[in-house]
Amino acid sequence: MNQDSDSSDQPTGQDPLLLLKTLQLLWTKKEMKKQLKEEIRRGFAGLEDPLAGLLDMLESSSDWKGKGHSLGYYITTELQLWIKEHPAVQQSGIKLKKLQARVLRILAQCPANLLDPLISIYQLHTADRNYLLGHVSHLYHKGDYKEAAILSIKLKLQPDQDVEKMCTPLLLQDKTNLVEDYVGEYPELQSKLLQILDTWCEPGFNIRDITRQYQGLSRYKPDKFNRKMLSKLVFRLLDRFNVDPALCPNVINQRHLRTLNYLFYKRFVEKTMTQENWTDHVQSTVGENRWLQGHLIQLLISYCDLKTAARWAQRCNLPKEMLPYGVADELQKLQIQERVEEATKADNYEESKKKDYYQLPIPRANIHFLQTWEETLQCWEKVLRPGQVVGIDMEWRPSFGMVGKPRVSLLQIALNDEVFLLDLPRLLEHAETEGGKEKLPHFIQMLYSDAAITKLGYGMSGDLSSLAATWPALKDTDKQAQGVVDLLTVDKQLQKSSIDWKKGSRKVDVLSLEQSNEDRGFRQPEKGLSLLVQHVLGKPLDKTEQLSNWEKRPLREEQILYAASDAYCLLEIYEKLCKDPASFGLSSDLTASLVGKSSIKPTAKKQLNKQEVLSPSGQQCKGSKKETSCRPAPISPKEFSVVCDNMLQGLGRYLRCLGVDVQMLENEDDHRKAAEIARQEGRVILTSGLPYQTLQSQVAEGRCFSVNCSEKAKEQALQVLKHFNVQVSLADIFSRCQVCNCDKYLKVSRERMRQLVEGSRQAPGHSGAGCLVRSKEKPSQSCDAAMPACNAAQPSYTLHSEWPEGLDQCGASMVLAGGTVLQVAAIPPGVLDKPELTDFYCCTRCGKVFWEGSHFGRVVSQFQDVLVTAGDEHL
Repeated sequence: MNQDSDSSDQPTGQDPLLLLKTLQLLWTKKEMKKQLKEEIRRGFAGLEDPLAGLLDMLESSSDWKGKGHSLGYYITTELQLWIKEHPAVQQSGIKLKKLQARVLRILAQCPANLLDPLISIYQLHTADRNYLLGHVSHLYHKGDYKEAAILSIKLKLQPDQDVEKMCTPLLLQDKTNLVEDYVGEYPELQSKLLQILDTWCEPGFNIRDITRQYQGLSRYKPDKFNRKMLSKLVFRLLDRFNVDPALCPNVINQRHLRTLNYLFYKRFVEKTMTQENWTDHVQSTVGENRWLQGHLIQLLISYCDLKTAARWAQRCNLPKEMLPYGVADELQKLQIQERVEEATKADNYEESKKKDYYQLPIPRANIHFLQTWEETLQCWEKVLRPGQVVGIDMEWRPSFGMVGKPRVSLLQIALNDEVFLLDLPRLLEHAETEGGKEKLPHFIQMLYSDAAITKLGYGMSGDLSSLAATWPALKDTDKQAQGVVDLLTVDKQLQKSSIDWKKGSRKVDVLSLEQSNEDRGFRQPEKGLSLLVQHVLGKPLDKTEQLSNWEKRPLREEQILYAASDAYCLLEIYEKLCKDPASFGLSSDLTASLVGKSSIKPTAKKQLNKQEVLSPSGQQCKGSKKETSCRPAPISPKEFSVVCDNMLQGLGRYLRCLGVDVQMLENEDDHRKAAEIARQEGRVILTSGLPYQTLQSQVAEGRCFSVNCSEKAKEQALQVLKHFNVQVSLADIFSRCQVCNCDKYLKVSRERMRQLVEGSRQAPGHSGAGCLVRSKEKPSQSCDAAMPACNAAQPSYTLHSEWPEGLDQCGASMVLAGGTVLQVAAIPPGVLDKPELTDFYCCTRCGKVFWEGSHFGRVVSQFQDVLVTAGDEHL
């Protein structure tokens, strides 16, 4: 028979539709799968034209249009395999073109799993390209944007299409995954898309000009189409495709501006950053960018004064026409002077630091800054000795949410009488030029894999993850590590030991109003390693250099001392805990249980799968969807610290309500900030969707958990608690302030609270729940708005004696030693008349007022499945 003749369109073999009925009958009987396969193959052999017969069957049935494995999908994939065994049935010429025209109509309706088999069977990659582009264009103009994009990807039509036209409706429908796939294999399209997105982020650009063209778009999500979403998408694409960020100046400038605002907050509001440190970061952030320099001057005017703004204008060499009038006038009067007063102030500050903070007990001459391979030899000779105990820490430049993983700039190794600071960027540079690339990684691997050397760290898994990103040759160091002691794990045990679990509640040792007011200076609450140093050695670490620019050379003296202290304090903590563990509430066999054991994770032949978790205490567990075969060791909420992505703020509030230490990203924060916080503070990241893929690669395995975003916040909280085996007791509920996460309260009797409330209402200018401000607040600082006082269970927390803050009455506000205003005016009058209320609890950080109420019972009923009683706790 002549295949190219007209009669070939009328098959004389078996009727495809009769074959379909036979197959449908067998499909309903799942146990006859083998017979179904044989019948399909027998049917194909009996058809005059199997390729046309498949289309007849698909066109007369609709079961294949749904998701999953349908009969249509099964027939199609079997035909694909059968054709490989019988290549003679392949068509060509006009007949193939007719079949291709028919299959294109089917492709517009079929699920994704059918696309590849049908494209392969009907050789659509050989079809006329203009014909295919026309078909995709037809789909697009019908409003089938998703289908048009998917078909374009499968047929590799993107180079001949308008990337802005194809991707815009997908972005409006929040289909960013599809957009990424669309440009995924084409660097030129990636650059074009990024330039388009950056243009939309231009300050004067009106995004509504884009959305107005698609008013009737189905599944349009306008709330997801804004500069914030676009900015996040740009940074994700820059990172994924490794594109030069200079291609997106608008987005980069906006991110730098947010960094500037953050630096001003750290320096002038929190006051946790030194002048030198702050100056380094501001200079690095602003650079030669005139737009950013202009914003810097405006911020300086707001937070400082005209004279300071003029000094920076002079430093940036800004033209006078760019300056506000007052700054330009000040610049004319500005003369270079020796700032004797500031030097004296700096000397006094250094003296106060010696009194208030941990001090390095070794001479400055015993701190060695190593920049060449020859210099490091003396380090390795002393470090790689059996029985040696070393403290290890690492520093890197803060990313402030910019693209890329952090690269370690400094590796600190502390011995009993000296500290070695390894300048990794310089050593890497020397290794490249001198051909010794493997020498340093070899010695670092020797150090971590030697069980005879005890390695001390704090949050060591995060450090090793950053080290692997810096030097790929070290990517498996965490799996080979032996003889390591992560003091973050010990810190968790110390926190646990400070809790009295008798009768299922903690001892309450809150501050009384009569306590002395020794320290009137403002200081942020200690956390992380600094808090551990304070617990064990009596004074906290001075962390003002933590956010330094660690890439800048030469390092300042303050940076060198800070880096050496961070590593050396680990030795002192370890020595003191081993000598007398019982005095810290730890088990007497502390030394035997820690020395020589890895707290990172054991060596594994394969990576953890999705059901394997690493508990916050560092224990690896493996489970299945139905049943957990090895759950993490039970922990209390006090031992569990997390950082919630900004899409999970509801979950964060629930967990904080149950006593979990929760940090939450703000709406404008980039997802990568979660990884930075997790590494610095030893927190578990809670995230969802696409950010999980990015974040989980930046922290140790098991330290990033993907939450089901389709569930409500309460169910998400239950999922997290069960996954990490967090056991909540009644005493944990409301043990943290719901506003600021603080776990320290000031106890105030009802009568005393009544006096405070009446005093605040009698003050001049009182307006109920108005704005409470500090008595001597700087004009540049915004006042703290009074928030409605919450109705909560009696919070309980063990406060440390290092918090001897008192209470001063300043007009309408009650101010704690650190400047915190108690929000007493927000308490309704009726609450004070309740006879059952004897005490109130005030958050010492934000001033929120709590008292015992019905909300406690509601929370208990919501989470009764995970609550444990005193007898059930295994802590």
